[in-house]
Amino acid sequence: MKTVDMFKRRQVVSFEVFPPKRNAGLDGIYQAISQLKALSPDFVSVTYGAGGSAGSRATIDIASAVKNAYGMESVAHLPCAGLSREDVCAFLESLREAGIENILALRGDLAPGETNTGDFLHASDLAAFIQERGSFNLIGACYPEGHPAAESKEEDLKNLKTKVDAGVTHLITQLFFDNAFFYDFLDKARALGISVPIEAGIMPVANRKQIERMTSLCGATLPAKFLKMMERYEFNPIAMRDAGIAYAVDQIVDLLAHGVDGIHLYTMNNPYIATKISEAIASIVSA
Repeated sequence: MKTVDMFKRRQVVSFEVFPPKRNAGLDGIYQAISQLKALSPDFVSVTYGAGGSAGSRATIDIASAVKNAYGMESVAHLPCAGLSREDVCAFLESLREAGIENILALRGDLAPGETNTGDFLHASDLAAFIQERGSFNLIGACYPEGHPAAESKEEDLKNLKTKVDAGVTHLITQLFFDNAFFYDFLDKARALGISVPIEAGIMPVANRKQIERMTSLCGATLPAKFLKMMERYEFNPIAMRDAGIAYAVDQIVDLLAHGVDGIHLYTMNNPYIATKISEAIASIVSA
């Protein structure tokens, strides 16, 4: 099923998982997926594994298992930085063979000083290329606080409109911790004519280092309330985990009350956190 069709029924709730860095971790990811299945997400997205072709194979294998072994709709991430047209065509063919029809088309992160040596400069270029080569459903990423590499938020929104015009049918935001940024972004996106469903990406904080690493990549602001929580509980892992769950639930309840199209939970392969959040919001999703 194409993810875009899910938004016609209800507010969507979806999860993200990532391939383990080593094959020894495969049992763990499949155990996590089995537990996530019990939560009945609308779909599960699988990030692109590290290690070139081996990483892409891990993404395809896990996305295929999500759909064909666990019976959930899956989305395969595809970052285009460093990829050739031939690489992408091979990836698409593998997805077809696995029956996967949803792709999250991304530019991908570049290390400081690194240049993109692939055939696609932007995610919009990748989306247009895929659009010409099959009936895949394309999903895109967006940044409520603006992409770190964009000259301005206005320029970033124009680029996002280009991506949607290239064939992207629904968007998932990068993580954020202040809903005000999301609402401001949503208003401006709609005013620009971006009408596709936009899911809010939420990452529950499990530890301080994790969140600081992620925010350094995407530029998300840490509000005073959030910083106070981390300072209070960062040396108590259980308290930090539970406070992070509570903070995420508070964000999600507010977003759902405002009629957000959907919630995309960055699970960090932690089914316990996903379960606690899902249980807390079960009665209010599309209520």
